[in-house]
Amino acid sequence: MPGKYYEELSVGERMTHAARHTISQEENRAFCEMTHNTQPLHLDEVFAAQTPFGRPIVNGLLTLGVVVGLSVEDLTAGTIVANLGYDNVQHPTPAFPGDSIRAETEVLDKRESKSKPDRGIVRLRQTGFNQKDEVVVDLERTVMFLKKPRGAQ
Repeated sequence: MPGKYYEELSVGERMTHAARHTISQEENRAFCEMTHNTQPLHLDEVFAAQTPFGRPIVNGLLTLGVVVGLSVEDLTAGTIVANLGYDNVQHPTPAFPGDSIRAETEVLDKRESKSKPDRGIVRLRQTGFNQKDEVVVDLERTVMFLKKPRGAQ
């Protein structure tokens, strides 16, 4: 099922994405390895046990990526041209291995592209929650969407 075209998005619209994902420590470890992040807070149980968290936390960039990914099927599958930027990224509560993450999206703003008539720019607010409904990531994302092809309903 394709994502939404530029014209199908309305400022103020909110979406709760049905997909969820439980982040495992194995995924967290693999992500840290792929990104060369050796932070012991993510990888070393003995080290992490001595922190205020008491255990390893999920790499915040993985949490962000999961939240964006959870929105793809509903929002951008086949209709995105490019991510243009991420702003105001906040992690008010850490995600922990074993947390089940869900995502919500709000359309903040939109405008037609000045240089590409078949595209539009949309600013989104995306929020990720754990299974306790605590916010684990909140961000603004600017995306270039395709407009509907001519003749499409």
